[in-house]
Amino acid sequence: MKIDSKKTVKLHLDAQKRDIFGKKLKKVRIIGKLPGNIFGPDFKSQAITVDVKEFKRIYHTAKETGVVYIKTDGSETPVLIRNVQKHPVNNLLLHVDFRKIDLKQKIEAKVPVVVTGESPAVAQKGGILLTHLNDVTVEALPDQIPSSILVDISSLIEIGNEIKVSGLPKSDKYTIKEDDGKVVVSIIVHKEESLVAETTPTEAPEILEQKAEGEAVVEGEEGKEGKTAEAGEKGKEEAPKGEAKKEEKKESKPAAPKPQEKKKD
Repeated sequence: MKIDSKKTVKLHLDAQKRDIFGKKLKKVRIIGKLPGNIFGPDFKSQAITVDVKEFKRIYHTAKETGVVYIKTDGSETPVLIRNVQKHPVNNLLLHVDFRKIDLKQKIEAKVPVVVTGESPAVAQKGGILLTHLNDVTVEALPDQIPSSILVDISSLIEIGNEIKVSGLPKSDKYTIKEDDGKVVVSIIVHKEESLVAETTPTEAPEILEQKAEGEAVVEGEEGKEGKTAEAGEKGKEEAPKGEAKKEEKKESKPAAPKPQEKKKD
């Protein structure tokens, strides 16, 4: 495991004081300027603007751990870059904060953990590398904060091997403030996804039994309804016969006329 050493080149960034705020800053951004603020303990906050292209160049090198010297009105202010705000849609830079620091006073900063090397457990035994910590908190003088800590995983030979914070490199220039027992990286077994047949039930047996009982009841009700329907249809078929019998009675032949009685002389 190695420490990524920081370049000793002094980083300078020109800035201009500003008195434009709010919605008017849109015009400032259009001409290629980035609004920002310098803040810090026992320091009166200053509103400034910096050149966007120059800031991107400096930020690419310094990130949030490198000391940058802001030059305004002939004076230099040592700062760390903080809170870089970007547009959520087009990703354009909107605002940046600079934290004023005392080069003689230790501060805490987040330092990224960078994995390097190749693990035999991954390359030869099919393990999966799992990163638990992407950065660690470090305390140091501002100009002695490492830009990153390189973690060599070539020592991870077997599945289950891990590197903890206690295994990170020690230095008299900085102190890692994380718990020694925290895992930084580990190798876990690769698990194959089980293939489940489409016909395999995914619900609990109790639910399936309840559904089965419900279906049986429904089928019973359907059977009753079917019998009722059949009876109704038969009744409809027999109804015309009954009506025909009634009509036959109505259409019976009229009674023969009684013979006339002979009149007596």
